[in-house]
Amino acid sequence: MRDIGTLLEALPYIREFHGRTVVIKYGGAAMSDPQLREEFARDVVLLKYVGINPVVVHGGGPDITTYMERLGLPVEFVGGLRVSDEATVEVAKMVLVGKVNKDIVLRLNRHGQPAVGLCGDDGLLFRVSRQAAPGGEDIGFVGRIERVDVDVLHHVAEDYIPVVASAGADREGHSYNVNADEAAGAVARALGAHKVIFLTDVIGWLREPGDPESLIHRAGADEVETALDGVAGGMRPKLEACLNAIHGGVSHAHIIDGRLPHSLLLELFTDAGIGTWIRPAS
Repeated sequence: MRDIGTLLEALPYIREFHGRTVVIKYGGAAMSDPQLREEFARDVVLLKYVGINPVVVHGGGPDITTYMERLGLPVEFVGGLRVSDEATVEVAKMVLVGKVNKDIVLRLNRHGQPAVGLCGDDGLLFRVSRQAAPGGEDIGFVGRIERVDVDVLHHVAEDYIPVVASAGADREGHSYNVNADEAAGAVARALGAHKVIFLTDVIGWLREPGDPESLIHRAGADEVETALDGVAGGMRPKLEACLNAIHGGVSHAHIIDGRLPHSLLLELFTDAGIGTWIRPAS
């Protein structure tokens, strides 16, 4: 009977989200663990079948690091952002667009819904400019998204699941590594998405890093802004992306544990939800 109860619990959420766009930032263990990869693909396909419009935005940090180490290139992060010289950007783009993106597309196709892979260069989707780390350090060819032209996404999403790799170029055609969290927030904002969901390798935003008991279940955008200066590492760009999306009109931003099987469905279709929910300031 629990299975019937679960279905009935999901029904009002399916009704509420029908026809709405949900942007999903895909990363972490959910991308690296074989079983989680298959479950994520099935979950996204299910969303499409029940009338929700999923848009997947992904990075590929571990794969990029693996290939950089094979090539003897230095791996360095500042403020959660990868330091990127020209060689790093070349490797990152090859891995993200040529390997990771196509692997995701193939899995979605295999589980029953056609998907199309894109990056920021396709249809001039992203226009980026060079950015520095939060502390002002020069981190090379790391791009901040200035503009998202969603026309190509609207066309693709009519019949396919868009899968977007976080790479782009500036007006002069120079390629940049783009943080996938920032890209997901910018895409959600530009699309006017109902939700943006970040899959990560922690249970959510922790008040005390490393202490699961300090999970912040709900927070207003104003609370996030107040706390942001004290946040370091990979959580900072996620929170910044949540704020960008919320300030752009996205109703809900969620940071959830992608290590948990079917975490996407648990967040969307259950009363309790999981992780951290960030909402507009009250």
